[in-house]
Amino acid sequence: MKPQASPKITPPGAGREPELLVRARAGDREAFATLYNEHHAEVSRFIRGRVRDVHLAEDLVSETFLRALRRIETFAWQGISFAAWLVTIAKNLIVDHFKAQRTRLEVVVGDALNAEAVSVSAEADGMRELAAFEAAEIVSVALLALTPEQHAAIQLRYLNELSISETAAAMRRSEGSVKQLTFRGLATMRHLAVAA
Repeated sequence: MKPQASPKITPPGAGREPELLVRARAGDREAFATLYNEHHAEVSRFIRGRVRDVHLAEDLVSETFLRALRRIETFAWQGISFAAWLVTIAKNLIVDHFKAQRTRLEVVVGDALNAEAVSVSAEADGMRELAAFEAAEIVSVALLALTPEQHAAIQLRYLNELSISETAAAMRRSEGSVKQLTFRGLATMRHLAVAA
């Protein structure tokens, strides 16, 4: 019986990364630590560009590398680099996080309220909160589909409430460029919101 060939992990012109991947797949923690150090900033930048909560972003970066370590033996060059594989893991974690938030919605009701008023009021409040939450989730998922520049422009203009000139200064772009980025970004988000 022939031994099974392991998946190909060497792309042309990949430098020392293929050697590190072979060692990491064999259980070499130092090799994985080197890959972590080489790609941590890129993964962190990707996640922080899409998640506003700094602590959540740090948790997602850690979870990305933990998942990559658990599944390192499954990585094979299939037209994407190791960095792109990590970003795909990060993107899936972000989407999973926003989907899971829907199931964690709670309505807090004070103990001193009348039971009849509580049921009517809690139901109305719950429906309003659910609608607001679903809208926020649609926006969060739609933001993931934008280019980094569109995402930054919309984040600064609408979420951070900066003016066009302040956004242009922050992005080191012209006001016309900021208007174009926000217009195209909003059009993409509208399209995704209608599709959802």
